[in-house]
Amino acid sequence: MNRIRTLILLLFLTLSGRAQDVNGYWYGSGNVENGGSSNNYMFEVLLEQKGSSVKAVVNYYFKNTFRSFRINGSFNAQSRQVQLYNIPVTYFASPVNMEVDCPMDFVGQLRVSQLGSNIKGSFLGRKGYQNTCPPVSFDLKQNKDAGNRDSVIAAIAQFREQHQFWTPTAYDTLVAVKVIQRPVVNYVVVNEFLKRQTDIAGQADVAHDTVSVDFYDNGEVDGDSISVFFNGKLLVANQQLSTRSIHFDLVLDPNREVNEISMFANNLGRYPPNTALMVVWDGRKQHEIRLASSMERNATVRIKKKRKAETAPK
Repeated sequence: MNRIRTLILLLFLTLSGRAQDVNGYWYGSGNVENGGSSNNYMFEVLLEQKGSSVKAVVNYYFKNTFRSFRINGSFNAQSRQVQLYNIPVTYFASPVNMEVDCPMDFVGQLRVSQLGSNIKGSFLGRKGYQNTCPPVSFDLKQNKDAGNRDSVIAAIAQFREQHQFWTPTAYDTLVAVKVIQRPVVNYVVVNEFLKRQTDIAGQADVAHDTVSVDFYDNGEVDGDSISVFFNGKLLVANQQLSTRSIHFDLVLDPNREVNEISMFANNLGRYPPNTALMVVWDGRKQHEIRLASSMERNATVRIKKKRKAETAPK
């Protein structure tokens, strides 16, 4: 009898100890609480807990877009509730190439058993968004193999996509983006863009009214994520730079002497600042311009159409 009591006590202490700790990699799916089965998110959350404070990286795929954010939060050991604050979650009804953000809080309940641990809860709209942004419920399981605390700390510090445990298939991954020239609604990104100073990175003198523009990661692919503006209008938000281009076919505004295309940094990747190679092609000449943006400054390239006398063959 004493042996059984000892085993029960040891089991209780083990589970109690684990209950106080949310460190690790957590992954699973999320569903909008409106009965729709097609509005699914794939989540991966990296948590580093110190006392009641939590640092996190939240990664998710929705439709054809990957997004990644470094977030702060809290953990209540008595209630086993973990909260992460002010996460931009793509609105479930956003059409392709027109992302709308919902500012939401992650509220989850840690559950521990012999079979494993999970965090169950919802992303909830912040004040002023509860009626327009329905909750996104989730059930995240802990990946035991990737739950080493040192690896979690390193992954959060480096903040790179390559540290994801869940690796998307070719059908899940957006390997190249072709952006349609039309404004995108994202008030969070637009407001931040207007607050930052603008650096002129260069000018491309072109021969035609239409140009193709491609953005690539400059150097090592390190998780840089950008938004792109054309003449102050947002065309695409939160796209990750890679060896495949983010491609635009742009029609220049004939009423402007100079058109401007701007790069806004959503994050800084592993190696700040956020850097990119921008390639402009007008059908005759290719311009290569290197850009650098930060959380305080945007990078802008001016595109100017040459006058007929300048474009005439000599």
